[in-house]
Amino acid sequence: MPDLDVVIVGAGPAGTTAAAVLAEHGRRVAVLEREAFPRYRIGESLIPYCWFALDRLGLADRMETCGFTVPKHSVQFVSTNGKRSRPFYFFQHDEHPSSHTWQVVRSDFDRMLRDNALAQGAVIHEGTAAKDLLRSDAGQVVGVRAEGPDGSQEFRAPLTIDASGRDLFAASKNRWRVGDQELRKVAIWTYFEDAQRDPGLDEGATTIAYLPHKGWFWYLPLAGGRTSVGIVGEPDYLFREGKDFDVIFQREVAAQPWIAEHLRGGTRCADYQVTHDFSYRAKHSAEDGLVLVGDALAFLDPVFSSGVYFALNGGVLVADAAHAALTAGDVSASRFAEYTEVHLAGVEAMRSLVHAFYDPGFRFSDFFKRYPSMRRDVTDVLIGRLDKDFSALFTAMQEFAQIPGHLPHGRPLDRGTSHT
Repeated sequence: MPDLDVVIVGAGPAGTTAAAVLAEHGRRVAVLEREAFPRYRIGESLIPYCWFALDRLGLADRMETCGFTVPKHSVQFVSTNGKRSRPFYFFQHDEHPSSHTWQVVRSDFDRMLRDNALAQGAVIHEGTAAKDLLRSDAGQVVGVRAEGPDGSQEFRAPLTIDASGRDLFAASKNRWRVGDQELRKVAIWTYFEDAQRDPGLDEGATTIAYLPHKGWFWYLPLAGGRTSVGIVGEPDYLFREGKDFDVIFQREVAAQPWIAEHLRGGTRCADYQVTHDFSYRAKHSAEDGLVLVGDALAFLDPVFSSGVYFALNGGVLVADAAHAALTAGDVSASRFAEYTEVHLAGVEAMRSLVHAFYDPGFRFSDFFKRYPSMRRDVTDVLIGRLDKDFSALFTAMQEFAQIPGHLPHGRPLDRGTSHT
């Protein structure tokens, strides 16, 4: 293979963002993607601070006219009796281009990011599946062995970035996956055509509709008249009467008046899909010659739509850190300590709000009655403004909910420690 500076595993939002930024820095980048575009992905709701990464990529303006987006001006919550809360309108929080965001069709959104990386000079190998990490005699990662259309190939480079998403390429090889035992949930989802949309600014709102025992629906209006609808809950709750997905879905729709009303007249147009135990974090974010980003590093319960944000923002952060490491001629794990701390601080803030959401004693309305000044901090978390100190917010929330401490793992691997 030609001389490379970086091999990236995965051409999702994290991988193609990192590839575009590194190529813009003048780095020689190869991206390995096991599937061919376009390919389906869940995770269709963006949060406002995605704008900054998209602007860095030169794509923020294109989001307004690309045809696969629906403007999203707010997040709204619906109680178990079907009553809608006051929406969190982003434009009431800030006057900035990032004061609204989008619901996206991920196959088209991801293809836009791929095309941008290609335009910047990255090389993307579709249909090429990463199989093993290549290591030097000293154990440092020096590239990837992959299987592609032409058989087995070795892609060697000083630095490998794992952006393989929930395939968890490096975490699986290194046995680094650590599940978040307090967030063991199941998600079941599908799509509807011609489901009802709220009028005006609320047409593209993300709706989170509560179910008993802290289960919830997502309701995401997409382009082309389709709506993404899913349920998240405890396995014991959702599967209490068996595992027929249609029976479960229809039962829970009947239990949530707002969802039932909005789906009346709509037609289901896709099969059900399901995923289990989806919250996790890798034991380490980096080792010598390797760094993880996006879902390959950590995935958090999707209630606040943070997944694509962490992929985009993490892709920018890790690319800048990688460029600095390559310039210094040092791709040791410790070079990625600052990237890790910044990225995981944001993940922890979002994780704390997720835990509050699931706590039986917590309701936003009760919290804001006692602490009205905290509404701004909560909105900052919801929009992705995570580079600030939220200790006062979560100290106050502990009066209503159990807020766990930060997870101890996820930092770079210390030198001299076994990679497993």
